[in-house]
Amino acid sequence: MPNEFEQAIAALRDDGVIAYATEAVFGLGCDPDSEPAVQRLLAIKQRPVEKGLILIAADLAQLQDYIDLGQLSADQLTRVQASWPGPFTWIMPARATTPAWLTGQFDTLAVRVTAHPQVQALCRTFGKPLVSTSANLTGEAPARCVADIGAPLAHLLAYILPGEVGEQANPSEIKDARTGAVIRPS
Repeated sequence: MPNEFEQAIAALRDDGVIAYATEAVFGLGCDPDSEPAVQRLLAIKQRPVEKGLILIAADLAQLQDYIDLGQLSADQLTRVQASWPGPFTWIMPARATTPAWLTGQFDTLAVRVTAHPQVQALCRTFGKPLVSTSANLTGEAPARCVADIGAPLAHLLAYILPGEVGEQANPSEIKDARTGAVIRPS
């Protein structure tokens, strides 16, 4: 029988939506390159596609197929890289090839290089970043443990990976990589 980690990877490869611990809350994740998986995640969250999503990765290299680093100055890129790995999400210019199911109505994409060891291992084993959004219905409090995910949400997920959230009290801060403006404080 596969272990818990292998079950989570299998669910991701099968276009499933999983729940997993991040720096502050449990997240919902799926394969960013699978439109059916992303649409499933959006339906579970009751989130409109126009809002765009966050990708979480083990390292910057995993994000380079989705973001256009050439549109950032050396100083802007240095500021971003100085905050990673960690609970900092940056809005960056998206590549023209990045699907609209990730960017929503924007020409940018929110991305984060995580410091959470379990998420790093998930992304490395899966071979790419994951879509990452808080494990809750839109407008409700995010889950901080497996028990918080609750029946209404849990039965819609392909797998819930047991794990412990990190020390962060709040979800990641979101900043614009070009302007430095805070979009969502931590």
